[in-house]
Amino acid sequence: MRKTKEDYIKYRISKSDEVFEDARILASSQRWNSCVNRLYYSAFYLVSALLYKMDIKADTHNGIKTQFFQHFVKTNHINKDFAKLYSHLFDWRQESDYADFIEFDQKTTEPLIEKVYELNCTIKELIKAE
Repeated sequence: MRKTKEDYIKYRISKSDEVFEDARILASSQRWNSCVNRLYYSAFYLVSALLYKMDIKADTHNGIKTQFFQHFVKTNHINKDFAKLYSHLFDWRQESDYADFIEFDQKTTEPLIEKVYELNCTIKELIKAE
């Protein structure tokens, strides 16, 4: 069975919701680095769905970030605070995956959960609107 563009977008939204819930579970277990990782991926899946819906091609995480900023941040579809958040999540995910001795804590991570939720809701609205 061949998947449609809409199937791909729905799948990415579903993955975003799933990994966001994983982030909440990890936070409740005080697994802060893994929580940050899942928060990044929850936003990443939505950004990739948004770009795909708009027929904007990007093959890497950095490419997706670049295209997102070019087409949605610079055009004021996404506010600068959300753009900074996404950029920080991108950097923190890289650091926690590839650098040694990076440890996130409760004070830094817990506020991110609500902020990422708000970012994700904004991206979902863009997906519906576009």
